[in-house]
Amino acid sequence: MTRYKLTIEYDGQPFVGWQRQDNGPSVQGALEAAVTAFCGEEAQVQGSGRTDAGVHATGQVAHLDLVRAFEAGRIRDALNFHLKPHPVAVLSVVEVAADFHARFSATRRSYRYHIVNRRAPLALDLGRAWFVPQPLDEEAMNAAAAHLIGRHDFSAFRAADCQAQSPIKTMDRVTVTRSGDDIFIEAEARSFLYHQVRNIAGSLRLVGQGKWEADDIARVLAGKDRRRAGPTAPAHGLYLTGVAYD
Repeated sequence: MTRYKLTIEYDGQPFVGWQRQDNGPSVQGALEAAVTAFCGEEAQVQGSGRTDAGVHATGQVAHLDLVRAFEAGRIRDALNFHLKPHPVAVLSVVEVAADFHARFSATRRSYRYHIVNRRAPLALDLGRAWFVPQPLDEEAMNAAAAHLIGRHDFSAFRAADCQAQSPIKTMDRVTVTRSGDDIFIEAEARSFLYHQVRNIAGSLRLVGQGKWEADDIARVLAGKDRRRAGPTAPAHGLYLTGVAYD
């Protein structure tokens, strides 16, 4: 049995999410079907974490075990051939140790939330960014985001149906930058709560619109009440951009 690490990108629009489900196509299901079509094995593709319906990835990581050993480049090319026409691409495949685990071996995950801030509607980024036509102050948003860095109880930014055992997480980085009409919220942590980044994005938008002050983020964080935070930003603006391992 040989274990392989896959780095994957995908457009989340046609999928019910990463995880295989009965109610529609999933990224995991598409990959597992491609594995079977390639070599006849029914291997489980274990991801570093689940992404919701509509969420994209430029650096998702997964692993799988195959009874028969193959050259890594051959696996990459074969999977990409059999993944057509799904908007999923295997960027790289490497052989790893048997104790490597895409989820449990991960030491850091990185997400990016993409906002397009302009009056004109979206054409190319439709379904791949959050369209916000009202002016946003990205510097105020970035100042507010700084309050989220460090170890905190993130109950205020946690989905009601989050299954994590604890709301306490350590955010290593949260920044907001602008490039033209594009605003990017970048977040890094070992792990995240369900909807945490999307709930943060929804709250930071209120700061950008001038409805909240930067210090209001700190107040909401300390209050630990989801009802006092901003709305959940749409899934289609969120990207899993990378997973790091020691």
